[in-house]
Amino acid sequence: MKEIIEKGLSYIDGEIGWIIYEITEITNIVCFGEDIEVSNSKRYGGNVRVYNNGNFGFVTFTNPSDVISSAKKASILAKLEKKEKINLKNLKVIKDKFSPQLKNDPRKIPISEKVEIIKNYNKIFLDSKDRIRNAIIRYNETETKKIILRTDGTNIEEERIYTGIAFSAFAFDGSRVQPFMKSFGDQRGFDTILNKEKDIEEAISNAFLLLKSEKVEGGIYTVILDPDIAGVFIHEAFGHLSEADHLHRNEKLKEIMKIGKKMGSEILNVVDNGTLYGERGFYRYDDEGVPSSKTYLIKNGIFNSRLHSIYTASSMDEELTGNARAINYRFSPIVRMSCTYIEPGEKSFEEVVDEIKYGLYVKGSIGGQTEIEMFTFSAQIAYLIENGKIKKPIRDVILTGNVFETLKNIDAVCNDLKIHGGLGGCGKNGQFPLPVSTGSPHIRVKNVLIGGK
Repeated sequence: MKEIIEKGLSYIDGEIGWIIYEITEITNIVCFGEDIEVSNSKRYGGNVRVYNNGNFGFVTFTNPSDVISSAKKASILAKLEKKEKINLKNLKVIKDKFSPQLKNDPRKIPISEKVEIIKNYNKIFLDSKDRIRNAIIRYNETETKKIILRTDGTNIEEERIYTGIAFSAFAFDGSRVQPFMKSFGDQRGFDTILNKEKDIEEAISNAFLLLKSEKVEGGIYTVILDPDIAGVFIHEAFGHLSEADHLHRNEKLKEIMKIGKKMGSEILNVVDNGTLYGERGFYRYDDEGVPSSKTYLIKNGIFNSRLHSIYTASSMDEELTGNARAINYRFSPIVRMSCTYIEPGEKSFEEVVDEIKYGLYVKGSIGGQTEIEMFTFSAQIAYLIENGKIKKPIRDVILTGNVFETLKNIDAVCNDLKIHGGLGGCGKNGQFPLPVSTGSPHIRVKNVLIGGK
């Protein structure tokens, strides 16, 4: 099959061209109440992408025998329009084959054993009907084998195996529903979904606890963000602004996101790192055949680098970062994050809490939205902090603000970095869900606007 795909390279007519072919197998187990559903599907397909004189031609195919006609069509499309001439950076020719080495490969586990594990988890929910009314469990296993060919001789085969589990508990009180969710996902193998009994109990307890909790009083607070919501914040509010395809032709955004601009105090370091083997956002090569890398977006409080595809790096005369990614063969790669996180600092969590007279400890994220530099995020649960002590839980905590002001208000970074994958992913330009990881240590932020009663 690979030999058939490779024949398409000689029919590409342009400055440079790519052929990608992938085979993906997906297994899902979903449990809702006492009902369980098991599904398995396979997806085959590829694309040809040709660059010529500032323009790209892109054609997808499912049958490998169609690669030649697709190469011809993509070449024609690349010549239909002439745009600003960009001389692409010199690329390193790579020949490599990569397959992860897993201690507990999920592909070797019988489906019956996987179903039994999910049933046992679900029994914990069913036995807790006095505290919750509904629950959902979802197991996902995705195996992708990808071939990346480039007309300069690059020839890459890469295999990725994602495993994860997510569960949600729903507590009811009259007409009010209070959910609590947890999700785990990475590329470490089947062990990722094992021994989650305590996490399920925590979801049940927190959903029930939130029913009895008071709503937060709106106002300005000093807050401690846990690694979950801090990681989501840095990904959504700042990471997307660092993706160069949004700004390489936008002079206003380029001024906002100017290299060398002060973004926070010197204790703040933000990284996008696709080389973290085993994380959900790990990959050896992006969808242009460029190696993943560790890129400092913010270094010692200073905006240090943007994330790039080959085209945006060439357009802005900046270094390649290996961040051109697509969710599958049906889409052309765009600039996307990988594993985005705040690096750890020196303070302990206890020390940071002890320094707060009155504030909030905010944990978990249940969604949010960003608009350029403004953001709004909702927390799963929060706790009042009084005189250095974590007190009662509160609910309906919504954080709102300007990302640049918020970054400058980070006055403490703890030493307890955690990176999280989850089962979902990142969405951009209609491409969702892309596997990514987010992370952070606990961080303390001053003057955060909290919506509430």
